[in-house]
Amino acid sequence: MENKKYQIITDGSCDLPQELIQEKGITVVPFYVSFDGEHYYKEGVEMEVREFYDKMVADPNTFPKSSLPSVQDYADVFMPFAAENTAIICICITTKFSGSMQSALNAKELVLETYPDAKITVIDATVNTVLQGLYVLEAVSMQEKNIPYEQAVAKLEEIKSTGRIFFTIGNMEYLKHGGRIGKLAGLAGSVLGIKPLITLKEGEIFSSGITRSRKKSLVKVLDLLDEYLKEFQVDITDYSLAIGVGYDYEEAKEFKKMLIKFLEERGQKVEDIPLYQIGAAIGVHTGPYALGIGIMKRHGL
Repeated sequence: MENKKYQIITDGSCDLPQELIQEKGITVVPFYVSFDGEHYYKEGVEMEVREFYDKMVADPNTFPKSSLPSVQDYADVFMPFAAENTAIICICITTKFSGSMQSALNAKELVLETYPDAKITVIDATVNTVLQGLYVLEAVSMQEKNIPYEQAVAKLEEIKSTGRIFFTIGNMEYLKHGGRIGKLAGLAGSVLGIKPLITLKEGEIFSSGITRSRKKSLVKVLDLLDEYLKEFQVDITDYSLAIGVGYDYEEAKEFKKMLIKFLEERGQKVEDIPLYQIGAAIGVHTGPYALGIGIMKRHGL
């Protein structure tokens, strides 16, 4: 069984482009999003991410909500693979942000009642959004290289602590409404013009300071990355990078140029850095103007 092909499943927080999901054969269990607290739509199925952001930008006083995949959503996805004796690696958003993983674990138990020999591993990614996407792609890479199931699971557990997101947002209002203010509560987020800097690591968000302008905040994001590169003596060829962007792709393209130049000045060459759109599961908390960098060590197998 160990060398048998396994299926990579993840929740909608992975924020990988649909064409890449299809190309890599990844199965995504979507989150739900609502603008009225009553009608919920499956992200990417019943409501596209761009439509989600267009609605937010059109009405800045609208604060949408997201809802996690249900136990049945996961069971419906797991069951066909269990029926054909295909092992599953299911990667879920950090449990500090969502109960998605618990839904997956409960679904696993349901499936095992019918298929007691099914092999299903549910992993707490301890990350989210584009960083979760990079993590999922590491799982896919091992799948494509025929890395045995147990070895792939062990390596995924090993590398996840290396993941970081360094980002800035337009303001603190969405974090407040989304109940994610937590350790950022000390920021003077309500002061006009303040741009918060945020780091995500080990499943939680932490304040990394504030700036007075958007331009300075983006420079500071690069400074945070620089500190990480130095702390872990990073050779960028051993790491995956991505830029996460909410609404403003033109700004993200300019930021990408800044990032590539920044790395080149430090002797770090990259062929390309993908731009991935931050989806609704995280966008309801960060607002439309989140922009930042995800980085994680590759599996190296």
